Amino acid sequence: MLLAGLVLVLAACAAPAPSSSGPRTDSDQTDADRRAGVRLELAAGYFARGQHNTALDEIKQALAVKPDMREAINLRGLVYAAMGEPQLADENFRRALTLYPQDPDTLHNYGWLFCQQQRWAEANSRFDQALASPSYRAPARTYLAKGVCEARAGRLADAEASLVKAFEFDPANPAVAVNLAEVLYRNQQFERARFYINRVNAQSEQSNAQTLWLALRIERRMNNQSGVEQLSQLLRRRHPQSPELQAFNNGRFDE
Repeated sequence: MLLAGLVLVLAACAAPAPSSSGPRTDSDQTDADRRAGVRLELAAGYFARGQHNTALDEIKQALAVKPDMREAINLRGLVYAAMGEPQLADENFRRALTLYPQDPDTLHNYGWLFCQQQRWAEANSRFDQALASPSYRAPARTYLAKGVCEARAGRLADAEASLVKAFEFDPANPAVAVNLAEVLYRNQQFERARFYINRVNAQSEQSNAQTLWLALRIERRMNNQSGVEQLSQLLRRRHPQSPELQAFNNGRFDE
């Protein structure tokens, strides 16, 4: 299911929040800031490539320079979560919140950790706390995470509302459109689901086997056989080895 594939979208390294006295500029940075920032940038790159141990080494060096660096503590929590170490991830997010209470980036990441553990109420609480912050700069990201989590919990009406909010904030984000289309499909709102998935498939760089498969299933439920045939041909031509094409060939439309 498409709803299960969002870890990389959601687990981006949190950007630093602006200070109460305004955004920091290069002249505000100390030598320690710069050295820690370089290490953090390297760590984020290693994390994105799945080199978790190397990322942890770089984070360790960043924290040796700046022990209270919020972004480094957050990224370490994300790395541990990706490594299947939820207790260590939890410790890092709690430490970040001890140093920076109500930090929305940390609350978002903590909420996503709870979602992965199927601790639905705790996840929802952290997401709502992040969204309540008047200075939060990434509400679309958190509404997306919240919607995905609610869908996984079977709360499809709530998921739809959250994903609609995410779309209002970031209509160009294909992850938002795909997940909203999936929820609408599951809610049997096929016309609306078609609208959102077609936005994604209209962009060749965004379209993939999963998005074509969802569009095909929507057309099938709308009894549009010509649409099904067209999409199956695209799937066969562009993704001949995909599990989605195998599912089509075997008539497994709703697994």
